[in-house]
Amino acid sequence: MPLGKRQQTEEGGTRAGAGHGSGPPIVGGRRAMISAATGAVALVIAPLNREHGFGYLVAAVILAGVIQVALGALGVAKLMRFVPRSVMVGFVNALAILIFMAQVPEMHDVPWAVYPLIAAGLALMVFFPKATTVIPAPLVSIVILTVITVAAAIAVPTVGDKGALPSSLPVPGLPDVPFTMDTLTTIAPYAFPMALVGLMESLMTAKLVDEITDTHSSKTRESVGQGIANIVTGFFGGMGGCAMIGQTMINVKVSGSRTRLSTFLAGAFLMVLCIVFGPVVSDIPMAALVAVMVMVSFATFDWHSIAPKTLKRMPAGEITVMVTTVVCVVATDNLAIGVVGSVTAMVIFAKRVAHLAEVTPVTTPDGSSVVYSVTGELFFASSNDLVGQFNYATDPDKVVIDLSAAHIWDASSVAALDAIETKYAQRGKTVEIIGLNDPSADLHGRLTGDLTSH
Repeated sequence: MPLGKRQQTEEGGTRAGAGHGSGPPIVGGRRAMISAATGAVALVIAPLNREHGFGYLVAAVILAGVIQVALGALGVAKLMRFVPRSVMVGFVNALAILIFMAQVPEMHDVPWAVYPLIAAGLALMVFFPKATTVIPAPLVSIVILTVITVAAAIAVPTVGDKGALPSSLPVPGLPDVPFTMDTLTTIAPYAFPMALVGLMESLMTAKLVDEITDTHSSKTRESVGQGIANIVTGFFGGMGGCAMIGQTMINVKVSGSRTRLSTFLAGAFLMVLCIVFGPVVSDIPMAALVAVMVMVSFATFDWHSIAPKTLKRMPAGEITVMVTTVVCVVATDNLAIGVVGSVTAMVIFAKRVAHLAEVTPVTTPDGSSVVYSVTGELFFASSNDLVGQFNYATDPDKVVIDLSAAHIWDASSVAALDAIETKYAQRGKTVEIIGLNDPSADLHGRLTGDLTSH
């Protein structure tokens, strides 16, 4: 069924699920997005494992999943609408930089044969798609480089040098911890930030995939799905995780995947490769994987965002937000810190609109009254300067404040209007407020007179 004919549901999702394909996802809300163990989650949860043991880590993963389900049900995913495009661009660019930086150690202090292998892998991924796109170029590159190194007995670092691969499937079970309040108080300080970090990274990744694929997804469903996945993972002894933007970019942008089958196969292939073909996977040269990830970082980076033509046209505030996001994420090596970009964007926005509230006085011909026309949005930032824009000493005895072209958003604005009335009253002058729209009149009526002690 075409996307345009599906009945739209919450947050742009559809009854048939997000993206293309038949049938809804089992619990997730964003097709083609891969979730697994991530560095951001590991950064939060690793200290618990180090200080209290593996059982507490598993218990925290389960609790984090429960928290994510609760937050998803409460609609926390709707906050993603406050993440501006400049933050998303910075998030993506930071990811590309981190992916590339992660490959640098694999190119340092290694046999000389590694460098031509990396160059060959990059060449294959650039030129092979010109011949055919039926077989993914990264797969071709990995297979060819592995065959070359094995056949020629080239001594280079391999996947097996990084550690042993698992040889059996995990079995479900309860975490090995006492089920007491002390355990809960121990794991909660780790479970809650894990839940927030996981949701943040997952929802930002989902929004990014939405833009790349030009499809919608249900962020609420994705939040609940991430929680259910972590609960199940915990009962199988996993460390938990969230959406993996790096693997997702390979799946969506490099491989062109769009359906939930791609994510299922990604996990299934990984399981089969580890358990059945572990010895073969161990022989894959790290140079092949480095070449793939370098290509991924190049494809992930939004080069248009730093083009001179774009930077010339882009508002300074947008550039600041993008750069702040990149710097914070790269400096901390934590994608979850990308939220700083959203905070920066909000500060810049508040500063920008704070100057949009204008006050224009017009004195009546007979000089008996003055009408102040207020234009703009009145909230905590703009209302701070409102009090100083009235001539309390020289104005006539009757003052009219016309808010027909303004809107009151918060208690700070009501308090500012009360302060203005108080200053005029101290001089024996009366103030009449007119032109309030219904929401502003309701807020002003409920709060006026109750916000100051004088």
